[in-house]
Amino acid sequence: MLWDILTGQFSLDLQGDTVSGTKQETAPQLPALTPEEKRIRDRKLKKERRKEERRRLRESGAAQSLPAKRSGSQLALDYLRGWAEKDENWRFQKTRQTWLLLHMYDSDQVPDELFSTLLAYLEGLRGRARELTVQKAEALMRELDEASGSEPLPQGKTQRIRQVLQLLS
Repeated sequence: MLWDILTGQFSLDLQGDTVSGTKQETAPQLPALTPEEKRIRDRKLKKERRKEERRRLRESGAAQSLPAKRSGSQLALDYLRGWAEKDENWRFQKTRQTWLLLHMYDSDQVPDELFSTLLAYLEGLRGRARELTVQKAEALMRELDEASGSEPLPQGKTQRIRQVLQLLS
C-alpha cells in the first residue's frame, strides 16, 4: 500500500475525507468530528486567518490607513450630547453612564460646558446608580471636610460635588 501511495496510484478526496485509489483498497476511516470539535476547529482556523490578515496589513502598511478607534471618554461625551439633543438614535448604554458617573468630578474629562447637561442627565438617574452616586458624593464631601487643612481638592471639583449633592439629595 505504501508503494501505491509513492507511485501516485492513490488520490485524496478532500470533500469526503477519504482516500481512494485504483485498487479497491480504502484507507481506514477517521472518526467523524463531533459538532463541538468542529466548532472548536473552525474557531481556531478563523483566528489563524485573522492573525495572518493582520500580519499582512502590518507588512503592507495598510494598518495606518484604518480609522482610529474613538476613546471611551469621547464615546461617553457623545452619548451625553445625543441624550441632550434627544437624538432618535440615542439609547441607554450602561458603560457610557458608568464612565460619566466615574469621571463627572474631573473637569479635564467632562468639560464645564457639558457639566450642566450631565446634571440634567443625573436628574433622571434612578435606582442603585442614584444611591451610589449620592454615597460617593457624600464620601467625597466628608473627605473634603477632613482634609480642609491639608491638600484641598481643586475648587472646580468641590463645586461639582456640591452641585451633584444638591441635585440628588
